[in-house]
Amino acid sequence: MVITPPLPADRVRDIAGSLDLRELPADFYANPYPVYAWLREHEPVRRMPDGSYFLTRHADLVQVYRDAQTFSSDKKIEFGPKYNHAPFGSDTRPAPLFEHHTTSLVFNDPPLHTRVRRLIMGALTRRAIAEMEDGLIELVDRLLDAIEARGGGDLIEDFASAIPVEIIGNLLGVPHADRGPLRDWSLAILGALEPRLSLEQETLGNESVRAFCDYLRELVAHRRQHPGDPQHDVLTRLIQGEGGEQLSEVELLQNCVFILNAGHETTTNLIGNSLVALHEWPAQKSVLLQGLQATRGAPDAQERLMTLAVDEFLRFESSNQLGNRRALAACTVGGVELPADALITLCIGAANRDPAVFALPEQLDLQRTDNRHLAFGFGVHQCAGLSLARLEGRIAIARFLQRFADYRLTGAPVRGGRARFRGFLRAPFALA
Repeated sequence: MVITPPLPADRVRDIAGSLDLRELPADFYANPYPVYAWLREHEPVRRMPDGSYFLTRHADLVQVYRDAQTFSSDKKIEFGPKYNHAPFGSDTRPAPLFEHHTTSLVFNDPPLHTRVRRLIMGALTRRAIAEMEDGLIELVDRLLDAIEARGGGDLIEDFASAIPVEIIGNLLGVPHADRGPLRDWSLAILGALEPRLSLEQETLGNESVRAFCDYLRELVAHRRQHPGDPQHDVLTRLIQGEGGEQLSEVELLQNCVFILNAGHETTTNLIGNSLVALHEWPAQKSVLLQGLQATRGAPDAQERLMTLAVDEFLRFESSNQLGNRRALAACTVGGVELPADALITLCIGAANRDPAVFALPEQLDLQRTDNRHLAFGFGVHQCAGLSLARLEGRIAIARFLQRFADYRLTGAPVRGGRARFRGFLRAPFALA
């Protein structure tokens, strides 16, 4: 079964030569990497039809990530025309999507970014994450028991997506009975970040932000009356603040939405992409299975094995393929002069296969060391939950393989059809 179809050289040139993120063909979504490679070699700082710049080299992305003084993450200027228009918003009444995506941690600069990140990181310490491991193992094993009883299922719906929803639900203290809508809300809100936004996507995204915030207001009111342990409960930490400084109601609600979205989509894609990739790269699957067998009973060695593997899965199929910045002043990137206010797209998926940094970058190598991938970003905006994502990935993938070493896909996996987030919506499988 061909999961990632090859692209003929003439087709690669055609797509690369007319690349417009607002008008992408189906074969690009299926396999964007040859197009990224062409751009990296021939036009690494590409001027796009809308006047923005598209970066594909690892070194150029690192330059932008390092310099938060020149390259802003604030999206108010960029997202105003995209979201804040009738009938969804106006100058006096921001659209829900605009309010969310311009208030959340990832799309902000200091001081808001610094305040929120400090609060979240205080509940994601190394000790706190280590204490989550037993509960995570129990969750994964329950999901695997259900899969075994059915003789298979769907890698995404029955396994990959169920794990982060539970973990983030626990972090925010969302009751189990209320977790049903969380995945659909997250998919709708993040889907609205795509370069091309349909009316249906925009409507659903706005409705999802509104519904989620309505739910969170009740949850926050309850938590104010019954606070949890701020060392483990992110919502309690966000409510209580730190050093006498507290978030506004809007900042609080929208960053709770962000925590779900950031922790859900990327981790779902990590687990799903990994298990599908192992099906497509059977020799690497054998290497990993042999390593798991050799390290059975040696948890530290198995953790090292799986950490290498998870980082390679993240490099090879980055869950988040695109990032964005705005140049606050005229600058030079990759030898190209950019004007002030230039909008920049950081192609993480391309940078993570840059042959200047990675040997044989188009090959999956689960024993790769010195893996300087950018799947978690870099610099002050590096993912706050990266240690938790790695824990979820290594536990989920290892225990799945140990139980179902001979799993097989029973139909072609269905991609999400998005440029920014690369993952699958469905991947049916059976147990041998």
